[in-house]
Amino acid sequence: MSNTEKPHFRVLLIEDDPMVQEVNRQFVEQVDGFQVVGTAANGLEGLKLIEQLKPDLVFLDIFMPSLDGIATLQRLRSSMLPVDVIVVTAAKDTETVRTMMRNGAFDYIIKPFKMERVRQTLERYRAQQMALRPGESVTQDQLDDLLISGETANEAGTKEAPVDDVQVPSDDLPKGLNAATLKQVLSVMKLQGGRLSAEETAAGVGISRVTARRYLEFLEKRGIVRLEVHYGGLGRPVNRYELQRDPNNPK
Repeated sequence: MSNTEKPHFRVLLIEDDPMVQEVNRQFVEQVDGFQVVGTAANGLEGLKLIEQLKPDLVFLDIFMPSLDGIATLQRLRSSMLPVDVIVVTAAKDTETVRTMMRNGAFDYIIKPFKMERVRQTLERYRAQQMALRPGESVTQDQLDDLLISGETANEAGTKEAPVDDVQVPSDDLPKGLNAATLKQVLSVMKLQGGRLSAEETAAGVGISRVTARRYLEFLEKRGIVRLEVHYGGLGRPVNRYELQRDPNNPK
């Protein structure tokens, strides 16, 4: 396979709702090089199919009978099966997000979602797999692009990252930041009441605290969030970032 040729990836869907299964199948197979090779209605069925079909990638729901997505991913990791996982679920509490990311989920997509969000994560997955081919080496810059910025050679993101009335052109983003993650940061902030620390934001999105702070500092410079320093008892003060009511006109 040449360096420019797009590889073929086999995908397994673990989702108990047949209608959602079909939507996921259609979304996945609209992206070149990705094919759904099987479906399972719960985690137990999914683990068996992973061993039989040996997919490259799994779309995994959380709320399922027999074995839920959290337990499924934990068993998958303990068994050391060589497969990557994208969580696709309605679960959006920070503890579940944190648990799935700690267990190695490649991405976390909250229902309901649009086709472009699936395309974006699959293109990013493709870019990572092509960069990390067995027997080859990578540079630090290449790893930074994959692990920090999330940018791909064929960026699938939209030109803007809207959350309600917040519009941030991706062309305005500094190097190392990308529109998809910025949208997740804004979504988590709104979901959690609009006032979060960098650590709380990192846990909600599934990124490092340092990365979360970079996004929050960018949003502060744009007037979309406001920095508040909270002084408590003993210890260092806590920086919290407050989402403005009218981010396009913060004053």
